[in-house]
Amino acid sequence: MSTLSTKTNRTRLISAAPTQTIGLLAGSGRFPILFAEAARRQGLKVACVGIRNEAPEVLAELCDSYQVVGVTKLGGMIRAFKRQGTRRVVMAGKVTKNVMYTPMRVVRLWPDYRMFRMWYGTLRADKRDDSILLGVIAEFERDGMSFASALDYCPELLVKKGILTRRRPSDSEWKDVAFGWSLAKEMGRLDVGQSVAVKERAAIAVEAIEGTDRCIERAGVLCRAGGWTLVKVAKPQQDMRFDVPTVGVSTIENLHKAGARVLAIEADKTIVIDQPDVIALADRYGLAIVALEPGQMIDA
Repeated sequence: MSTLSTKTNRTRLISAAPTQTIGLLAGSGRFPILFAEAARRQGLKVACVGIRNEAPEVLAELCDSYQVVGVTKLGGMIRAFKRQGTRRVVMAGKVTKNVMYTPMRVVRLWPDYRMFRMWYGTLRADKRDDSILLGVIAEFERDGMSFASALDYCPELLVKKGILTRRRPSDSEWKDVAFGWSLAKEMGRLDVGQSVAVKERAAIAVEAIEGTDRCIERAGVLCRAGGWTLVKVAKPQQDMRFDVPTVGVSTIENLHKAGARVLAIEADKTIVIDQPDVIALADRYGLAIVALEPGQMIDA
């Protein structure tokens, strides 16, 4: 067989190969949207299961298939992906965790059998964020599915090291960044939260189940004078498949409203959604944004 004929046959085999399908378990925010767009640009089919009342409706147009499932329907999520023949799944977007602690939650949320078994069995003694998400992954793995990091498909969303804004932190603000960094890392190690608000080397607010936006709001209430710093970092044991620190335009709006002056985030471990817009808005408000590597401070 000639070389030309061999190349032609190889081309036919490649073109005849089925398009790979990636599953998307989608929460709220723009991250699931950006992931779906990136996956489609790479020639992948996207089978999306959106969390009810969380996932953006536009995903129905962006993805090859789309189904909405309640947050407590773990078995339903797994079945939805299996129907699409999906073997690999990513998580993207936020899920409101405190919904799990509403009054009469079993009646109101009506978990399916797999969620009920996991929540009151596997997670009986430990319901920290990582434990819950690793429990979800383990249930999927029982059905032959594995999880990847969404950032494997859109690594450009991770922020690079540097001072991102025109304004640089003052000497006193750098000291708050250093103080808040060690505190936030410890909170992450304990799997409590990823963000702390600091002023004059005192902790004003620490993020827990309420999420970053509510932590920012509380810091603004507790520090009426403003001029405080928010430090948001990855956990020391950060699993990049889920719960990666994320900031966006709404974060900057909330920081400005609450009187913050500095946002410090971790380089190569933090997602910045719509980064040019985030930086432009921070510059407009006179807010400093710095992206640091662990153990390293940029000279003031």
